[in-house]
Amino acid sequence: MNFIQKNFKGILVCFLIAIPSWLIGKAFPVIGGPVIAILAGMVITCFWTEKGTAESGIKWTSKIILQTAVVLLGFGMNLGVILQTGKQSLPIIISTISTSLIIAWLLRKVLNVPSNTSILVGVGSSICGGSAIAATAPVIDADDTEVAQAISVIFFFNVIAAVLFPVLGNALGFDTTSGNAFGVFAGTAINDTSSVTAAASTWDSMWDLGSETLNTAVTVKLTRTLAIIPITLVLSLVRAKSDAKDGKTSGKFSLKRAFPMFILYFIIAAVITTVCMSLGVSADVFAPLKELSKFFIIMAMAAIGLNSNVVKLVKSGGKPILLGASCWVGITVVSLAMQHIMHIW
Repeated sequence: MNFIQKNFKGILVCFLIAIPSWLIGKAFPVIGGPVIAILAGMVITCFWTEKGTAESGIKWTSKIILQTAVVLLGFGMNLGVILQTGKQSLPIIISTISTSLIIAWLLRKVLNVPSNTSILVGVGSSICGGSAIAATAPVIDADDTEVAQAISVIFFFNVIAAVLFPVLGNALGFDTTSGNAFGVFAGTAINDTSSVTAAASTWDSMWDLGSETLNTAVTVKLTRTLAIIPITLVLSLVRAKSDAKDGKTSGKFSLKRAFPMFILYFIIAAVITTVCMSLGVSADVFAPLKELSKFFIIMAMAAIGLNSNVVKLVKSGGKPILLGASCWVGITVVSLAMQHIMHIW
């Protein structure tokens, strides 16, 4: 009862922002519900500066609902199918993820970008956009302004990629009788699922390929999503050791204390899905949980928008955008180079 009294108002506000954001995101998938929710939250907080009793529920939503959304993502992943069909793209995925993380690490010092922002932009660019940022933010204790900054940067390059990549693919001479080459390209070089879907669907429409490109691109994209697990685990260990060294935690380094439990639940959810589907359970059974995960991410983004400092975001926007651009270009170039080496196109 105390929890409800303390948090209900803030959770309700985030829920009410999430509903229209989710519906608008369905109508405009290139933009997506999370971006609409975070922008709506930022606009509202410009006028609603004193949140009073709603503040606690908003903070709870930005943390706990976000972690719950990541756990539910696991129910959309059949590990066996993803690994089997993603073998072709695995070397490209490893190369692009490594490229983005290295660029983010190098440019963090050159551009003097805050550490958490550079990590979120690097992870979001290399793995799966908003979902990777959602999983990484609690692990590195990123604040809502840093999350909002990273989401905004990722969104900007998502839209560019969704529009530009089909044109680029045609100019580079990708096979137009099969969707495999462009599907691998879209799945490895575009970071967010909504933009991957938009670009792949456009390519299918351009060359009358049905859903061949889309199927390939989404499978590759889901394979990339698996990288959330090792990346967040490594980051949690690094952060925990750093905190122990700086005296921010009591006692010696503890793996149990460092391990992000919601990632463990994410793995368990993926394993449950894999086992059930291997026993003949339809993927449609897990569809409501996948949809709920997307809605929870939108709710959490609304909360993050409500907690963001818009003025600070605008003032510090240039360097993170340059960082995001560098990661995006690096990923695109490496993806194309790897596909050429592997004779995919």
